[in-house]
Amino acid sequence: MNKRDKFHKFRLSLLFAAVVFLIMFVTTLLVLSGAALMDHFGLLTKEMTGRVPLLYFGIVSLMIGTILAFMFSSKPLKPLREIMIATDKIADGDYSVRINLKGPAEFRQLSDKFNHMAEEIEGVEMLRSDFVGNFSHEFKTPIVSIRGFAKALKWEDLTDEERNEYLDIIINESERLSDLSANVLYLSKIEKQAILTDKSTFNVSEQIRLVVALLDKKISNKHLNILFDSKEFYIEGNEEMLKQVWINLLDNAIKFSPENGDIEIRIKQNESQLSVKITNEGEEIGPEAKAHIFDKFYQGDTSHSTAGNGLGLAIVKKILDLHEGKVSVLSSDKSSTFEVKLNNK
Repeated sequence: MNKRDKFHKFRLSLLFAAVVFLIMFVTTLLVLSGAALMDHFGLLTKEMTGRVPLLYFGIVSLMIGTILAFMFSSKPLKPLREIMIATDKIADGDYSVRINLKGPAEFRQLSDKFNHMAEEIEGVEMLRSDFVGNFSHEFKTPIVSIRGFAKALKWEDLTDEERNEYLDIIINESERLSDLSANVLYLSKIEKQAILTDKSTFNVSEQIRLVVALLDKKISNKHLNILFDSKEFYIEGNEEMLKQVWINLLDNAIKFSPENGDIEIRIKQNESQLSVKITNEGEEIGPEAKAHIFDKFYQGDTSHSTAGNGLGLAIVKKILDLHEGKVSVLSSDKSSTFEVKLNNK
């Protein structure tokens, strides 16, 4: 607990103590005032100062204190009731609810934190809803294509060229379905993983070269130029997981690069960190897209004109979290750069 938290805790404790003191003070004042009035009008005799009248005064004091406590507590408990009502609404699926507590600074901070939580939950729910639509679209489209072209293959008047074209479409759409299901399963797997396992020291420069070779067909189809001339750098981590990081980042760079564009890969290393930057030419990534680009199921291209399902960068983020690393994006109107930072072990 830092000094600021200790100060807020002290203020709340002081406020509670002040309320209790006020209730006790008002109760005592009322009872003593009542006794003084009785004595003033001669209603309080020597015989009435025994134990029994004192017991009566004690009961009266307790009753008055209880009533005052009930009256005074209604206002301090009002924020709690407001929070309970808002929490119930969120539990029922109303993520638009917001609170605005009055009073001490701690209550206003509680309002801000609650509202921030509600906004985050609302954002996650929107992403989930978008994913259902995106997933349905991504899954349904290739299935419809496969079914349609498979039926077309039964036509007897097809030429060999048309038959091969339809078969290629079926193969491509099958691969698309396979990639989608593989990404969903892989993300589900690593999300359940809390500890990094199977760590080893390996040549990350060589690993990236192999990834470039693996994606050579996609690179050639868009006539892209890969700029990568690096020394040999070594890192400790899960080799298969980090390979998936470079595949997803490079595939993303290829996807959004223009025809005949350049993709530059740079690796730097100092005593504490290794940095890998992948830069591609293309349109700028807007502020809204940057804010959600590593969220699950998020797709900046809402038109679905580019292939993808919004899982690749989420996988990158989760893998780097397991490695205690970071990924960030810097974008301008001419290019975008994704940077990965990994700690040297």
